[in-house]
Amino acid sequence: MSLSSLLLQFLTGLSSASSLFLVGAGLSLIFGVTRIVNFAHGSFFMVGIYLAYTLVDKLGTLGFWPAVLIAALAVGVIGALIEMVLLRRIYKSPELFQLLATFALVLVIKDAVLYFWGPDELLGPRAPGLSGSVDILGRQFPTYDLFLIVVGPVVLGLMWLLLTRTRWGTLVRAATQDREMVSALGVNQAWLFTAVFALGATLAALGGALQLPREPATLAMDLNTIGAAFVVVVVGGMGSIPGAYVAALLLSEIKAVCIWLGVVEIFGYSVSFSKLTLVVDFIVMAIVLVWRPWGLLGRPQAPSRYVGMQEEPLRRASKGYLWLVAALGVALMAMPLLTADSPYTTVLMIDLLIAALFAASLHFIMGPAGMHSFGHAAYFGLGAYGAALLVRTSGMPMELALIVAPLVAAIGAFVYGWFAVRLSGVYLAMLTLAFAQITWAVVYQWDSFTGGSNGLTGVWPSEWLSDKRTYYWLTLVLVAAGILMLRRVLFSPFGYALRAGRDSVLRADAIGIDVKRMQWTAFVIAGAAAGLAGALYAFSKGSISPESLSVDKSVDGLVMVLLGGIQTLAGPVVGAVTFSWLHDTVARNTDYWRATLGAIILLLVLLFPQGIAGFAKQLSERLLGRRRRSEVDVALTERRT
Repeated sequence: MSLSSLLLQFLTGLSSASSLFLVGAGLSLIFGVTRIVNFAHGSFFMVGIYLAYTLVDKLGTLGFWPAVLIAALAVGVIGALIEMVLLRRIYKSPELFQLLATFALVLVIKDAVLYFWGPDELLGPRAPGLSGSVDILGRQFPTYDLFLIVVGPVVLGLMWLLLTRTRWGTLVRAATQDREMVSALGVNQAWLFTAVFALGATLAALGGALQLPREPATLAMDLNTIGAAFVVVVVGGMGSIPGAYVAALLLSEIKAVCIWLGVVEIFGYSVSFSKLTLVVDFIVMAIVLVWRPWGLLGRPQAPSRYVGMQEEPLRRASKGYLWLVAALGVALMAMPLLTADSPYTTVLMIDLLIAALFAASLHFIMGPAGMHSFGHAAYFGLGAYGAALLVRTSGMPMELALIVAPLVAAIGAFVYGWFAVRLSGVYLAMLTLAFAQITWAVVYQWDSFTGGSNGLTGVWPSEWLSDKRTYYWLTLVLVAAGILMLRRVLFSPFGYALRAGRDSVLRADAIGIDVKRMQWTAFVIAGAAAGLAGALYAFSKGSISPESLSVDKSVDGLVMVLLGGIQTLAGPVVGAVTFSWLHDTVARNTDYWRATLGAIILLLVLLFPQGIAGFAKQLSERLLGRRRRSEVDVALTERRT
């Protein structure tokens, strides 16, 4: 460690902050005006760098700068088309369904990039005129990085002029505070949203294109970038462009300092600060959200008047529904016998059952409790790793591990939930994401205990469960018990109090309900159920890896719940089975399975905004209503005659 190396790391942090700011500013602008949590924003960054690579290849090295600008503008046009064709149709849908649509776009765009550019990494040429380096305290620093340091403040200044010195900027700032009032004043809200979305996509693509000389273009850029962008937006403040720059600067410099520190001896223990770069941004986000939930320079968001579909009271199952569930249970029990010639079907059914329990546990806090979670995979992973470690390190029997592992996940939910329930909406979701990423980073890097990136192997069930059919029946019994337990809780006094707090915190508090304590308890119950699903998963696969706690796993859970329907108790089960089956079927039958799956999800979102189970419920109620009206008409006719 030296002063010169610290200065170079500081300058490197400044250059990284500029690129991060461009992505974060675009995402902050889009969310501030449209209230859309745009998961596809990282895809715009990725497309920007790929387009810039192609244009530079066609135009030559001297066309580098025009290529960067053309790529950014082209992605802006693509963003405008996406907003007009897709997002404009779902602005009045619940925010989570908009998130589901943008997640489907991520899948489609990723496979489109794979089709046009292939799976290989693509590294662009150096920028003309900025390919050398300068001497700083005896060390060489890239000239291009000095250019990037200047880009951030310049773009920030231009954005400030645009938003404060133009009529369009005034409308954007007004829409950030109250978009419905802007529409009431006669402003064409549709075109305002389109312009904002296009500008946000352009900024993200510009950030990607400018990275062409620094890093290769890869297919993993979309999800890696969107995670960092979410952190920047939340830490800086939703809708705050200066806040995005401050957050990008803060996070980049903290990472730079961690790299500079390297491995440090503290009280006789070696602490690797460089490993903290995987998770330090999420640690900062968690601290900021607990201390100042609306970000460093943000303001509390005004509630939207578009509240989506009205939450209907939960009703106990009818006799016909119970008979249908009983018939389904019998069919599931007989499934291994009916598919004896296809062992893979039994394996797939085990995965579907585990996914159903995981989705039901997430729905428990998202639907009845009204708490959005982007990090539910943390409890799934804690249950899986808890079971694996208990069996491997202590020699605990598998049967006992299935009981203890959910308690491990419940402890994690107990700790994380204490902080999470103090927030709401997007801020709560982002805090759960931060906790999940912190958990993932610990598991990923603790090689001596968790196996690190390699995970743990040799986690097999007991000998009497070695037959997959027997393990399937055990999984079916435990999953059914878990789902029925969650359903039973929702129809208990606790469940009614939980829904009362969701529908009106003030009224629930006025009648003596401790809403936060109810939500905290719900977190623990949901965590235990997800932990059971994780433990079953670990024993079914015989191994476990850090991917079980990743953002992808949490997003899969969100997709399952929303695809099935968040306002029905059967929704998460239907969504889990549908998504997992589609994922498996499409992936085995086409090379571009992501695009196919994304297109199917987009179609389902547009056709069934209330979810598959929600649509089926509405359809059955409509048919039943017609039947009852018909019976009444017949009875009246008979009386008259």
